[in-house]
Amino acid sequence: MKVFVDQDLCISCGLCIDTCPSVYDWNDDGKASAIDGEVPSDNEDEAREALESCPSDAIKEE
Repeated sequence: MKVFVDQDLCISCGLCIDTCPSVYDWNDDGKASAIDGEVPSDNEDEAREALESCPSDAIKEE
């Protein structure tokens, strides 16, 4: 599983970071970003929960 955050849609609410801080973090622009590469298998459930909970649908699965 790979995920990315669409910077044009991100509203900087931080929900994804609160839900799965090992995959999502703040970038230099104050928006959320996802780790590069594959989401570790032990974090996939939390990463998917963050994707599904995003209020602006900014998180996409590649």
